[in-house]
Amino acid sequence: QSQAAIQLGQSAPNFTLVDQHNKQQTLSDYQGQWVVVYFYPKDDTPGCTTEACSFRDAINHIVAKRAVVFGISLDDVESHQRFSKKNNLPFSILSDPNGKVAKQYDSLGDYWVIKFAKRNSFIINPMGDIAKIYKSVDPQTHVTTLLKDLSNLQQAQK
Repeated sequence: QSQAAIQLGQSAPNFTLVDQHNKQQTLSDYQGQWVVVYFYPKDDTPGCTTEACSFRDAINHIVAKRAVVFGISLDDVESHQRFSKKNNLPFSILSDPNGKVAKQYDSLGDYWVIKFAKRNSFIINPMGDIAKIYKSVDPQTHVTTLLKDLSNLQQAQK
């Protein structure tokens, strides 16, 4: 069961998923803004916590660039609620319980029978197209790199 590779410049696959506040979030509602979608394997594991907290610490920079962040994993809403509360996450983390959205973004991994979201991220431009793809990111440095790239992409669009 192969996943279609997601390409730079293609339309970002639309999705509607529930966030940690039980609110439905639909990607296409954010057209006209820059959107960062980051997939991560599991709530409350060291790498995922590092990455989520980096996004949290950078949220003012991200908002200043008029961008929105969505974290996505296969964890359920209750798990997301705990993770979000524990780390004071100021952005939506979405529950993709069967990995359907992760799969559309070529970001579904499996380890034996366990399915999980791979640590991939995407920047989506205001037209709703994939502007940047990151595979297997390093949670320590990823957000810094992403902010630089977001600035460059925004400059290039002017």
